[in-house]
Amino acid sequence: MTAPRSTRKLLGRLSLPERTFVVDALRTETVGGVLLLIAAVTALVWANVPALKGSYASVSHFHLGPGALGLDLSVAHWAADGLLAVFFFVAGIELKRELVAGDLKDPKAAALPVVAALCGMAAPALVYTVVNGSVGGSLAGWAVPTATDIAFALAVLAVIGTSLPSALRAFLLTLAVVDDLFAILIIAVFFTSSLDFAALGGAVAGLVLFWVLLRKGVRGWYVYVPLAVVVWALMYNSGVHATIAGVAMGLMLRCTTREGEERSPGERVEHLVRPVSAGLAVPLFALFSAGVTVSGGALGDVFGKPETLGVVLGLVVGKTLGIFGGTWLTARFTRASLSEDLAWADVFALASLAGIGFTVSLLIGELAFDGDAALTDEVKAAVLIGSLISACCATVLLRLRNARYRRLAEDEERDEDGDGIPDVYEEDDPAYHLRMAEIHDRKAAEHRRIAREIAAARHTAAEVPGGTGAGDGRPA
Repeated sequence: MTAPRSTRKLLGRLSLPERTFVVDALRTETVGGVLLLIAAVTALVWANVPALKGSYASVSHFHLGPGALGLDLSVAHWAADGLLAVFFFVAGIELKRELVAGDLKDPKAAALPVVAALCGMAAPALVYTVVNGSVGGSLAGWAVPTATDIAFALAVLAVIGTSLPSALRAFLLTLAVVDDLFAILIIAVFFTSSLDFAALGGAVAGLVLFWVLLRKGVRGWYVYVPLAVVVWALMYNSGVHATIAGVAMGLMLRCTTREGEERSPGERVEHLVRPVSAGLAVPLFALFSAGVTVSGGALGDVFGKPETLGVVLGLVVGKTLGIFGGTWLTARFTRASLSEDLAWADVFALASLAGIGFTVSLLIGELAFDGDAALTDEVKAAVLIGSLISACCATVLLRLRNARYRRLAEDEERDEDGDGIPDVYEEDDPAYHLRMAEIHDRKAAEHRRIAREIAAARHTAAEVPGGTGAGDGRPA
């Protein structure tokens, strides 16, 4: 008779190494998300205060760069095509790590974030298409509401102070990595109008050289940074969006450790570049991309035009239902069950948080409606409003469960034996229980000593004239 097969758990507790990595990664992303929020608010103020709005337009449209190399670009263009290449470089490293050492390495574990991400991109695109197809709106912006901004989402978590369990945070991070992958594919496939094969060939040759140098063990930023700039410039001139160069180089880094290594090259580079991405590149992109004119009429237009309404509904409704539905379908058809520490309400709240689509959504909005400046700004406003509504919905839903999250977080952090490892990760280790037995024995001995001292003091007090009477605790 065969033993019954154990049921696989969805969103269960992470392994200790994975939890450590997630905590470190999310700490940087959260700080970057707060800077992103500050940059977005600054852009809105700068673009809407009458005394300042003229200077915002002047700075955004100021051109610089070598025109002979096809790189005479505006400041806003440099932010979108140049600085975001750093963001996508980090995204490429994250994706490579997930594929070789993270949740995406195991096909069974990868099923949940992949299915959830696919459904979380298909549903917003479908919502946008239905809204615009039914009233004759432009279908060009179908991809705008498909992307989740992990930094912005984590900044919301930091602001509302929720102690979200590490399993849910890891799911959000992995979901965003897969989301970024498909967003990259969308940009590469659907927003490449014409190709310069000579420049593209040069970019490919540069990537091959980059790969060979990595495999030969060549080290030194002074080798790779100039080569990366050349590859980026060639990719830009090829007609393929320049951020693809960043992704490709990130995917080439080795993210597995070898003998004698504490961290892989990919982890070392990510540790150095992530603060630049989260603290400089993405906030500067937001500063020159989120500056749209906001007025009562403009906000009304967001809900009155099919293109902008489709973006808002795609982010708020499509993302939530898509990710929640994808997670439920994974549980339904793989016979996996949700972790006993969580409820489906937690998954729904997290899905609503994924409706915050900022950085990549703004980028796709610029690409989708290139040539129509007015509609581009309206779509950007729709992204901001949709993200704000999603953030408010997620805040309410997560706050309802915050007491439960705090208890789970306390259980994950408890370290009664003081060895630096949370107790929940040592429950199957006999040595842990022996250490706890010693600790409890010492505590018991201390309590017995205190009890003896108290009893002796009471006995002495009972024998002293004028002291307590008859040991019954009442005054003599």
